[in-house]
Amino acid sequence: MMRMLIADDDASIRRGLAALTAADGFDPVCCGSGEEALQVLCGEKPPPLGVLDWMMPGLTGPDVCRRVRSADLPLQPYLIILTVKTDIRDIAAALDAGANDHVRKPYSMMELKARIRVGKRVVELQVALRERIVLAEAALGQVGQLHGLLPVCPYCRKVRDDKEYWHSVDVYLAEHMNEGFAHGICPECAARLDAEGKTSPKPQAKPE
Repeated sequence: MMRMLIADDDASIRRGLAALTAADGFDPVCCGSGEEALQVLCGEKPPPLGVLDWMMPGLTGPDVCRRVRSADLPLQPYLIILTVKTDIRDIAAALDAGANDHVRKPYSMMELKARIRVGKRVVELQVALRERIVLAEAALGQVGQLHGLLPVCPYCRKVRDDKEYWHSVDVYLAEHMNEGFAHGICPECAARLDAEGKTSPKPQAKPE
């Protein structure tokens, strides 16, 4: 269940939006001012999705967006501004402040739910991308263990590790990269074996 912030100084609107989003599978967190909204969005375990009213006591919705975007957060939230403003310059200002989307009041429940679901999909994609980046960085860290020149025996081609043990190249790489390796015969060796009348071993399939 995804947590989401609902920030509006009108208690009846907060209750209505909380009921609407809870029925749609969200875990709503409500507050009545811009300062509270900023604290929630920049606090511990912040909701990745937020619906902010434009006009609130203290900080406005765009003010909150601007400050959240300047904060060093592990994951920037998807923010939707609710507003009665219709001037395109006001809407552009909200988007420039860091809002991802806006919905005009009075809003259609169907439209608002649809836009919130769009935000949910964007957040899920961001989370998935972040997880892939973490995995990629971990893989690069493992490859980094192969830094420097490896001591290789010029006769048997074994590799010496940092504990002075000698291993075949495939065993060494498997231990340092957590990967299995398939064996195959290069064209030059295959031609030489055929010329010597020896049978080339069949390549082994890479283990699953």
